Amino acid sequence: MSDAAAALEALLDNASVDPAVFDLRPDYRAVLLAVSGLQPGESDAVSEALLVKAECSARAAIAGSPVEELPHIAAWREAYRAFGAKPQRTRNSLEALTRRAETGLPRVNRLTDVYNAISVLHQIPLGGENLDAYEGARSCSERPEPKRSTPLLAVRPSKKTLNPAKSCGAMITE
Repeated sequence: MSDAAAALEALLDNASVDPAVFDLRPDYRAVLLAVSGLQPGESDAVSEALLVKAECSARAAIAGSPVEELPHIAAWREAYRAFGAKPQRTRNSLEALTRRAETGLPRVNRLTDVYNAISVLHQIPLGGENLDAYEGARSCSERPEPKRSTPLLAVRPSKKTLNPAKSCGAMITE
């Protein structure tokens, strides 16, 4: 195993979820996927095509129902309430992106465009982080460190299995 692969394996092995999270939401699940070698770059034809497909999918979904009543988004709103957050003020990324789809999803860069499109197409909150910017293990806790004020659930990637319709949390970036 290469040093890079070993480092990624260690990152996955050391991720954790605070038991308090499961006390509030026994159905909580999260996934951590660590990848190396991705080259940053500007949006391209592939990411544009995925975003257009995601925008069409979201528009079709909200044509017959308010965003907050879409099943996956409603489940996340319920989860946020369980942690004491107000979903109208603290929206998960899936809801925020779905709301933006009518006027157009943001075009950021190739990687961000792809995970935003996947989030909308598959109705899961999904995000990405620069692993080189992290220090220490990834963790998920009921509350963020004292220096943070919101949201009430600090999710850093976990090795647990994700069931997006029944999971909860908000991605916190450093």
